[in-house]
Amino acid sequence: MGLFTMRKPRGFHHEYIYVDERKERLTKMEEDVERRLGLRPEKEVTPEEAIRGKFVEGTSHLRRRREGRGRRLGVGLTLVFIVLLIYLWYAISNGII
Repeated sequence: MGLFTMRKPRGFHHEYIYVDERKERLTKMEEDVERRLGLRPEKEVTPEEAIRGKFVEGTSHLRRRREGRGRRLGVGLTLVFIVLLIYLWYAISNGII
């Protein structure tokens, strides 16, 4: 009856009309080869690439989070807590406490 089943929405697929992806890939591959051989100068930086990551660099909280210091502390604390709970469960079940 369909009361307990949830239908998935139809997926979205958009085909580009004016873009030839194969041609773009070929030109990119050619540019990479020419750059490796030294026939073309290094790739210039686009404005999007220049902006990427500036917000994270500007805030100390996000910079710290990206470096992973806070996450390592949380994982270690969680593991210690789990080991403590396992020890308490063992101690209570064997009558030590």
